[in-house]
Amino acid sequence: MAQDAWQKSSFSGGGDSDDCVELSAGQGLVLLRESDEPGTVVTTTATGLAALIRHLSS
Repeated sequence: MAQDAWQKSSFSGGGDSDDCVELSAGQGLVLLRESDEPGTVVTTTATGLAALIRHLSS
């Protein structure tokens, strides 16, 4: 996959915290990683991520 544009989650600390979740989206997939382990990437779909968020927030 080409260079991904990672975006830090708004729920991940503040400022320049190293403890954060980052997301990148493209080609129908959502990629997730922790900033302290950038080589470990979890891949899902937008539908799958939405289902996970709904489940965790219920």
